[in-house]
Amino acid sequence: MTFPHLTPDEVRHLDVPGPRYTSYPTVPEWHDITSAQAERALAIAGAAGEPLSLYVHIPFCKEMCTYCGCHVIVASDRSKADSYLKLVRREAELQRKALGGKAPVSRVHLGGGTPTFLDERQLTELYAILRDNFTIVPDAELAVEVDPAVTTRGQLELLARLGFRRLSMGVQDLDPEVQRAVCRIQTEEETRQALETARAVGFRSVNFDLIYGLPKQTATSWAATVQRIAALRPDRISLFSFAYVPTAKPHQRRLQVADLPLAETKLDLFRIGYEGFVAAGYVPIGMDHFALPEDDLGRAHAEGRLWRDFQGYSAGRGGAGTIALGVSAIGDLGGAYLQNVKTLPKYAAALERGELPVEKGIFRTVDDEQRREVIGALMCNFEVSLDAEQQARYASELARLHELEREGLCVVDGGHVTLTPKGRVFVRNVAMVFDAYLEKAPPRKKTFSRTV
Repeated sequence: MTFPHLTPDEVRHLDVPGPRYTSYPTVPEWHDITSAQAERALAIAGAAGEPLSLYVHIPFCKEMCTYCGCHVIVASDRSKADSYLKLVRREAELQRKALGGKAPVSRVHLGGGTPTFLDERQLTELYAILRDNFTIVPDAELAVEVDPAVTTRGQLELLARLGFRRLSMGVQDLDPEVQRAVCRIQTEEETRQALETARAVGFRSVNFDLIYGLPKQTATSWAATVQRIAALRPDRISLFSFAYVPTAKPHQRRLQVADLPLAETKLDLFRIGYEGFVAAGYVPIGMDHFALPEDDLGRAHAEGRLWRDFQGYSAGRGGAGTIALGVSAIGDLGGAYLQNVKTLPKYAAALERGELPVEKGIFRTVDDEQRREVIGALMCNFEVSLDAEQQARYASELARLHELEREGLCVVDGGHVTLTPKGRVFVRNVAMVFDAYLEKAPPRKKTFSRTV
């Protein structure tokens, strides 16, 4: 796809607050959930007997990067993770009980925070916790997020021996001035060494996380970063738009607003990244990912098997739902999203009471599930086909899509909706048409990042 030409007026018109649709319904629609309700969702998933995904949140980081949108706990003493792992074990035991036994798991993802904040002994203990409480199937896909600046060869060798084959590392930007502005110092050599070590010890797919729209980024500096990253040849690239939401993430107030690029400049940074990676042989996937054609994600894109959740785009759904462990972790089980409490004291207190440490979530309705599928198809494959019954049900949505068609974002042929190159850049705008909750409260009333 050729990156579309957009006028300044078009950018201003389309640059609105909107969900990223890692879930539907989106987080602002979630409400308080009790341990008993979470147990019911787990029981439903366990009774189905189908393989599940498993996400574990390791919240610790040695310092707070000012751009970060994750739930993290700043710590320098690795021994703090020992007490955390005891809590994770207790939560895993409670979930095993609610599931009705050791549920089969076909995908494991360690995220954070910084999972490699854990040393080799602690990583071994974490894997034992998972193995003791769930049945990790022989061909399970195991993935881990790492920070190259704090990850050792020994940690990568251990993870590879445990069966981890996918690795994602935060890079964000290679420009020193940008790194200083966001408190994330990481040399290109550290990144290269982490990549080469990961491949040498057995990881078969390595992803780099990059962010455009950060303070101090310029077209010239960003083009240099894109060129240098492409030369390193990671298997996948996640090219995220910086979400500046200081009301939700107060630490972002440390950033100098004057250093943030305006919408038109930010879109140009995305264009530079898009065109640079496509020219280097990467396949654009979804709204912000790129993969080499031979990578699992590249093949899934070609075969229409993409899915999207809180861990990003993936080659299929990886199971019938997601078990989540740890502070702030989000699960998707038994027709419900379930999010854990966000502080260690609350996490520990709930587990001490023998309760699942859930805080909020939502049980999806039939309408939610149907809209979730439509939005997922748009976000993953840039097209959706509506049957006759859906066309009748979504008559008002189709009328709004015809308005977007006149703006050049999509083509509507009966019940088949295909996004144009411009619509792919603004896929969130198109997906918002099917979001029933936005009619009740417009996106400007919610804490959403902007679509540019």
